[in-house]
Amino acid sequence: MPAEARSADDADRDATPGPAGTARSGSGLDERGAAVLAFEQAWWSRGAAKEDAIRREFGLSAARYYQVLNALIDTPAAIAHDPMLVRRLQRVREARMAARAARPGRAPRDARDRPRLDD
Repeated sequence: MPAEARSADDADRDATPGPAGTARSGSGLDERGAAVLAFEQAWWSRGAAKEDAIRREFGLSAARYYQVLNALIDTPAAIAHDPMLVRRLQRVREARMAARAARPGRAPRDARDRPRLDD
């Protein structure tokens, strides 16, 4: 296949709309996911409090942003997009979960959050 035809095909695939009309990158990550990862990569250099920057950049509360981020870093598309960043974020999340579970007098998170069937 000629190089010109291949690059045109790649460009078409890169612009394939994802859910809710968002474009997808070559890694399969939508624009919002790519923006979240870019923000995580460089938020410290923006000179503002992270929560303020989250609200300004994404229009989300910090809690909702972290829900989006945690779901995002579990996707193969995010790993393909920026493997080093995503794996670092996964390690940080796992360390926080382990520290939370190790606190005295606290049940492990998964046992606490499971709905009870007898209610």
